[in-house]
Amino acid sequence: MRRSASLQRLLIYGLSGPIIALNLWLLYLIFRLFQHPITIVSIAAILAFLLNYAVKFFERVVNRPQAVTIVLLLTLTLLIVLGVTLVPIVIDQTIQLLDRIPNWLATSQANLEYFEAIAKKRRLPLDLRVVSNQINANIQSMVQQLAAAAVGFAGTVLSGLLDVILVVVLAFYMLLYGDRVWLGLFKLLPAYVRVPLRTSLQRNFHYFFLSQLLLAVFMVVIMTPIFLFLKVPFALLFAIVIGISQLIPFIGATLGIGLVTFLVLLQNWWLAVQVAVAAIVVQQIKDNLLSPKLLGDFIGVNPIWIFVAILMGFEIAGLLGTLVAVPIAGTIKGTFDAIKNSESVNQ
Repeated sequence: MRRSASLQRLLIYGLSGPIIALNLWLLYLIFRLFQHPITIVSIAAILAFLLNYAVKFFERVVNRPQAVTIVLLLTLTLLIVLGVTLVPIVIDQTIQLLDRIPNWLATSQANLEYFEAIAKKRRLPLDLRVVSNQINANIQSMVQQLAAAAVGFAGTVLSGLLDVILVVVLAFYMLLYGDRVWLGLFKLLPAYVRVPLRTSLQRNFHYFFLSQLLLAVFMVVIMTPIFLFLKVPFALLFAIVIGISQLIPFIGATLGIGLVTFLVLLQNWWLAVQVAVAAIVVQQIKDNLLSPKLLGDFIGVNPIWIFVAILMGFEIAGLLGTLVAVPIAGTIKGTFDAIKNSESVNQ
């Protein structure tokens, strides 16, 4: 009996791997086939989730349809104000940055030659020509790719505006009727899965998106005056890059600070050191003071699995997959933990 039970268990474990891999492959094909509508629905759902807090606030004085209308009008007004004031500045600084990078490359080349000359005087075996040429080749390739992407972006402005309208309209209806849809979907699941899944989903997405958005805004608001004080070129653009990178957990901050520091390093190595120190200090304040209060222990997933989830999310759905990978991983873990705990209690 024990042998048959162990063989049965091995058979189940052996078949579960290929079945899970097949299901993931099918989901990947489905996502690739319907990537655009799935992306629009996902962004609209995230927007509706975030705006729902404001809707609940206005529901204290008006009914839900009126509260949804008020919140969407305020959101559209805010987007229009940002589009008129902030977006043109960011676009202008981006264009100027692309124009100045070749000059910064020449400056970095001169700095490397200077350090190499000092090394030769002190008879140090240091040859930076290969490194310099490789860096210049990679950056020039990156500039060309960015320029091509900018041209493609300019050519798809109309489709982007259409997508924004679709997202806003869909978010409006999700705020009005989203609860009915979610309840209908959850009712398809058995009770022992439905309850922990719903609780874990709300908890993880609530803490993740709200906290990450607040932390990103905090970094932009703090880093902008610091960069202006240090006279960093393109201060607003670099602060926004660091802020947006905060949306990607664990590795986003390192990538954002590293990219900004590297770009400044091409122009002025001492300014790059100041930028790196200031950004790291603010990052540590955020991680040690703000993040524990906002995030807490909301996912409880091993950091290794978080990195795996981020990589898989990026491979499947790009930036959107990277943003939702962590809360999805936390939801899956929280659901299985709740099911196991309920089973142990029943036994």
